[in-house]
Amino acid sequence: MTFSLTTLFIGATVYLSLLFLVAHASERGWIPSRIVRHPAVYVLSLGVYATTWSYYGSVGFAGSSGLVFITIYVGVTLAFALTPVLLMPLLRLTRRHQLTSVADLFAFRFDSQLAGILVTLMILTGSLPYLALQVRAVSESTQILTGDSPPQLIAIVFCVIVTVFAIIFGARHVTPREKHSGLVAAIAFESVVKMAALVFITGLAVSMAFGHWSGLQDWLNQDPRRLSQFTRGVGGGEWTGLMFLAFAAAFLLPRQFHMLFTENLQDAGLRTASWAFPLFLLVIAAAIPPLLWSGQAIGLDTPTDYTVLGIAQLTESPAVALFVYLGGISAASAMIIVSTLALSSMCLNHLVLPLIRLAPLGDLYGTLRWVRRMLIVAIIGAGYVFYLTLERSDGLVSWGLISFLAMAQLIPGVIALLYWPGATRSGFIAGLVAGGSLWGIAGLFPALSTVGPIEVVGVDLLAAQTPAHFGSMAFWSVSANLLVFIAVSTFTRQDRREVAAAGACRDVSTSMPSGALLATSPQQFVEQLTPVMGAPAAEAEIAKALDDMDLAWSENRPDRLHQLREQVQRNLSGMMGPVLARDIVDQCLRLDADSRGAIAQNVRLIEERLERSQGGLRGIAAELDTLRRYHRQILEDLPLGVVAITPAGHIARWNPAMDAMTGIRAPRVLSRHLREVPAPWGELLASFISEDSNKAYKRPLALPDQRRWLTLHKALIGGPAGDENGDQLVLLEDVTDVQRLEDELTHSERLASIGRLAAGVAHEIGNPVTGIACLAQELHEEDPDRARSTQILEQTQRINHIVQTLVGYAHAGRVNEPRTPEPTDLAAVTEEAKRLVRLASRARALSFHNDIPAGLAVMAEHQRLVQVFVNFYSNAVDACAPGDEIRTTAKRQRDTVTIRITDSGHGIPAGIRDKVLEPFFTTKAPGQGTGLGLSLAYNIVSDYQGSLNLQPRRGRTSGTEVVIRLPVADLPGELQAHG
Repeated sequence: MTFSLTTLFIGATVYLSLLFLVAHASERGWIPSRIVRHPAVYVLSLGVYATTWSYYGSVGFAGSSGLVFITIYVGVTLAFALTPVLLMPLLRLTRRHQLTSVADLFAFRFDSQLAGILVTLMILTGSLPYLALQVRAVSESTQILTGDSPPQLIAIVFCVIVTVFAIIFGARHVTPREKHSGLVAAIAFESVVKMAALVFITGLAVSMAFGHWSGLQDWLNQDPRRLSQFTRGVGGGEWTGLMFLAFAAAFLLPRQFHMLFTENLQDAGLRTASWAFPLFLLVIAAAIPPLLWSGQAIGLDTPTDYTVLGIAQLTESPAVALFVYLGGISAASAMIIVSTLALSSMCLNHLVLPLIRLAPLGDLYGTLRWVRRMLIVAIIGAGYVFYLTLERSDGLVSWGLISFLAMAQLIPGVIALLYWPGATRSGFIAGLVAGGSLWGIAGLFPALSTVGPIEVVGVDLLAAQTPAHFGSMAFWSVSANLLVFIAVSTFTRQDRREVAAAGACRDVSTSMPSGALLATSPQQFVEQLTPVMGAPAAEAEIAKALDDMDLAWSENRPDRLHQLREQVQRNLSGMMGPVLARDIVDQCLRLDADSRGAIAQNVRLIEERLERSQGGLRGIAAELDTLRRYHRQILEDLPLGVVAITPAGHIARWNPAMDAMTGIRAPRVLSRHLREVPAPWGELLASFISEDSNKAYKRPLALPDQRRWLTLHKALIGGPAGDENGDQLVLLEDVTDVQRLEDELTHSERLASIGRLAAGVAHEIGNPVTGIACLAQELHEEDPDRARSTQILEQTQRINHIVQTLVGYAHAGRVNEPRTPEPTDLAAVTEEAKRLVRLASRARALSFHNDIPAGLAVMAEHQRLVQVFVNFYSNAVDACAPGDEIRTTAKRQRDTVTIRITDSGHGIPAGIRDKVLEPFFTTKAPGQGTGLGLSLAYNIVSDYQGSLNLQPRRGRTSGTEVVIRLPVADLPGELQAHG
């Protein structure tokens, strides 16, 4: 059964168009986001690892080397098993610094453009045989199905098709830093297709060759040598070497790095992939032995590499053959598309842009887009050239192992990047050159050579192009790489930028910009970047950085502008590579190294980086960080407000006590100028630090809802000895309660003085009142009418009664007087309290009702009990409106008298009902009450073994009821008669 080339061409084009449709639907939102972003889709996208090598070549590999073929999958499984210590740290590093390729990673770590160039050349050269492998697999598989089509023509047609789709898939975007959700979905779809095709044809092959799976077991049992030959070499040197090569390829091949890290959306996806992706590979690997044995049992005359196609042809079903063929097209095209996208970005950043570095570009984005498209064309074209050049007598696997061996040369660099901060760029470059040279001589050159034999130290390199020898070459080349790397790093030193980069890779770098930014706003960032990037690109990059950091165009805080500068550099790194991005930022967004405020501006940046690095510090660094955290916690827990102010007037520290005191959260003011701090706090701090005095005692501060008093202290910190321009540390203590207490005590003393004065005045008034009474008495005797004299006597009697009441109240409760309770007439006490309260004009507008029965007495002191009722009546008067009533009742209950004072006022809010009896608690304005009245009343009642309770008025929506319980007493006979 054969197909026409046109049929296969149409089928391949339709299939690739379907992939593009899946990508387009994902990006447009036609496929729900929850599906596109599901970890399973991410896991399946990693299936780009399974290329035509896995789909076709693994059967040939298993046929020649037996079970050793599975090392290509076991090595990947081992790499994913090390996700917590290998892949996850790399993911966080690439995401944090927007490193989009392996070359970016090493250029960033070693702060070297040369390192980036060498890695790019190594990966590009190492990837070309793998690209050629895909072209060869498609060409040969097409030739098998068509019969006699020219392989070069097929290869050219396929390269053209895949080039167009590679540009459509990835070169529409400006930079690989942008996530290609559509590409991820499309690659996941193609992984499902090729896995389904492989599983389907495996089941079909077993059915055709053995009838059922038990028939396969019977076939193996008939000749035990078949199984023993298949398992030969397991655990040997060949096994170990190939497993190491697959381990390196699992995350260093351009397509794997791109899908693993660049297209990763969340950590959860990689955590799922750590176990799910090996399961995917297990399904692929499990299909290989049954396919091999089925082909052997059937006696296929098709090359072993293309067993799946041979079996498909035997079915005589065009649909089955086309489905299996498209599985191979899917594997090849996905690999080429993703690899060329990753390689084009790498070549752009490290081979092309350095040639035009910092040259003004009119349309930066358009230029980059077109350069990437041309690079895609060039890379696929180079892959085609390799396809024409490489010796085609070898199986597909040998071409793939050439690429794997190139990736293995980067393993020492990865280990150093993550776990050897002392590694130097010179060591890395020297090691890479040593290992890469051995790879070129023993791996790539023999594959490209058309003459032979090629002998080196007695070894024929052409004859050595076998999987076993690739495993051996992996050991020797990587060992040479590692030894040279270690030796050169030992005898060379890192410069300052290398040290900072090494720390950044381990997230422990505390290096800061060496000066203050000259730019003072994001708009100035745009102006400074425009000469290099062009105005549209400069504005777009600053807008993106502001959006990434959730900052506004009006931002002017120095530390936030420093962070904006870092974010711009990270974003440019994703577009141009880390070295060129750093050069652009250093040249355009310049720093003033002589600025005095540079250290102060960087304080928060240092702390934020140290916070991120918690747990990553070791040794003395960890101990110093612990000490820093302890000292900072002291400031955080200090009950006094702490504000650190830079010489330029910016807030560098604002502790939680300041949050509570001002109601202003720290993020709102940190790094802002004092004039931007909400009133009145900014003006208060600014005026205080400008004063000569280091202390301001009880400075009043008018707030919208109250008046407060603060005591402020300041000290000069942070500057070198003798430097008078260091940071100012200001301590603020809220002494409002102390001030109010002093005011209340002063007021109480004033009241006591008035009481003493009133007693003296009462005594002085008593004499003229007595004289007036005597004269009125004489007039009363002489005046026959007696009406006027009677009125005079009544008024003098009233004056005398008021005076005596004031004198008694003023002398009540003296500390040194003995307090002996005695039977006290309640009615008399409440009447006297009422007369005192009604001296105020406000009280005369209310109705007082005294319903206490005559003769009811309690054990207390008359004057102190009067004070209790005066306090409650006074509070009731303040709560009531004119015309309201205040009623007092009393009832004897066994040995207790219950007294109730009710009013019709606004009542006591439930939220403060439990606080009103506390000393100095008052809801009145300063100067209108001390907050001691109710507390004093409570203490007096408690002294007489009584109780006091305040509650809402029963049966009413407003008003208060005071319930006082005191021990009952019996009045003496003469008092009862008087009552």
